[in-house]
Amino acid sequence: MTTLGTIGAGHIGSAVARVALDAGYDVVLSNSRGPASLADLVAELSARPTARGSVRAATAWEAAEAADLALVTIPLHALAQVPAEPLAGTVVIDTGNYYPQRDGRIAELDEGRATSSELLQRHLPSSSVVKAFNHIAAAQIVDHRAPAGTPNRRALAVAADDTTAEQRVAAFLDEIGFDVVDLGSLADSWRIEPGTPGYGAEDDAEQLRAHLAAATRG
Repeated sequence: MTTLGTIGAGHIGSAVARVALDAGYDVVLSNSRGPASLADLVAELSARPTARGSVRAATAWEAAEAADLALVTIPLHALAQVPAEPLAGTVVIDTGNYYPQRDGRIAELDEGRATSSELLQRHLPSSSVVKAFNHIAAAQIVDHRAPAGTPNRRALAVAADDTTAEQRVAAFLDEIGFDVVDLGSLADSWRIEPGTPGYGAEDDAEQLRAHLAAATRG
């Protein structure tokens, strides 16, 4: 069975864990406060009758080591805490956004010389980073799922520099209940950042493509 390891277990991390468990993935959760702080969440997820996989808590390093597919869902200012060595060779989903009021000012991002996902990829040079889940509310990850072929199925954008990694994440998104729109490279991921038309919009694939095309930087 495939294991999803999460670096971060807040609202987005918990929601993705729920839908992954329902899809039959095993999940290893981690956060900055240690495994003991996740006991209640593990108990809640384990008790869900729809869960088909197992779930446990671990350190960030252990979650990274266990991951066949990893999810990094932490504030951008904590990026340095992501363990790089155990994620070598792993596909890493980046759910993050840049919020200057929270993360402090980052000149590369303010000046449009990089995207937040490119910064994570730089931190994880031996991993394949794929941007996803950054433009949907956590509750909607659980509530807006729908089977493949459902008319106007909710769509999520993905961006990556590694085509194979992007395809892996696209397959995961389809498994958990979403259509997928290819946004392009990590350098293009600004098109779905906060303040763009697609950010937070409850789009199907056609609507999301239109919103991505309409985005302007800055």
